[in-house]
Amino acid sequence: MNNKIQQDAQHMAIGAGKFKIPMPPTFTDKLQQREYEKQRLAAGFRAFALHHFDEGLAGHITLRDCIEPDTFWVNPLGIHFSMIRATDLVRIDHEGNIVDGVHAVNNAAFAIHSRIHMARPDVNAVAHAHTKYGRAFSSLGEPLQPISQDACMFYENHGIFGTFTGVVAEKGEGDLIAEALGQHTAVILQNHGLITVGSSVDAAVANFILMDSCCQSQLLAQAAGPLTLINPEIARKTKAANGSELVTWGNFQPLYSMLLAQDPSFLE
Repeated sequence: MNNKIQQDAQHMAIGAGKFKIPMPPTFTDKLQQREYEKQRLAAGFRAFALHHFDEGLAGHITLRDCIEPDTFWVNPLGIHFSMIRATDLVRIDHEGNIVDGVHAVNNAAFAIHSRIHMARPDVNAVAHAHTKYGRAFSSLGEPLQPISQDACMFYENHGIFGTFTGVVAEKGEGDLIAEALGQHTAVILQNHGLITVGSSVDAAVANFILMDSCCQSQLLAQAAGPLTLINPEIARKTKAANGSELVTWGNFQPLYSMLLAQDPSFLE
């Protein structure tokens, strides 16, 4: 465990130095790592289904392959998120060639995600969906405001892609989305939805669920009256704590445990 993760663990939990707390696994066998990460990706789709982040053929989560990092895993076209298993996943390269799997892939998933994976080598997973609150908030063309501890996660940490030209079908538009994302954790696609990224599937999915919830909270608050914002210095301090690699990974672990207990078929 590196020093940064050790420090984050000490801040996250009382007794972290003595008692067991969840930690990201490490691998010496790349094939074993690939299988583990594919199972986490399949679990990510189950989590999206649980939160009703499924709209027809829309929505995708991708995972950079740990053996061939110029390829990534994605959901098969036309299989409901609640039914996706690790063996259903499809691996494609940055040119759009299917290199592993037996299903077709949503072209928008390739056009958007391939460009983000290429632009951000630090990012191993990208999550996108057309959610009720993400769509509603994206129509405002405004950033999320630091109105809560959770919203501070995205303070000065998300971009806005302010152009909607229809369904994303070209790599050039994917490049523009990657540019709008920059070095942030998320980007709002105006009149479209949300994208979040992470160093793991766990982090990217947890970040997405949190961001959608923050969109809902701000919509509710704005409807009730003027917003009271958290002081920028405090917002940045809170972001540093909430946005650490360990915390963003850890946010997914309770949900994963529940998914595993309810229906472990995603492991297959």
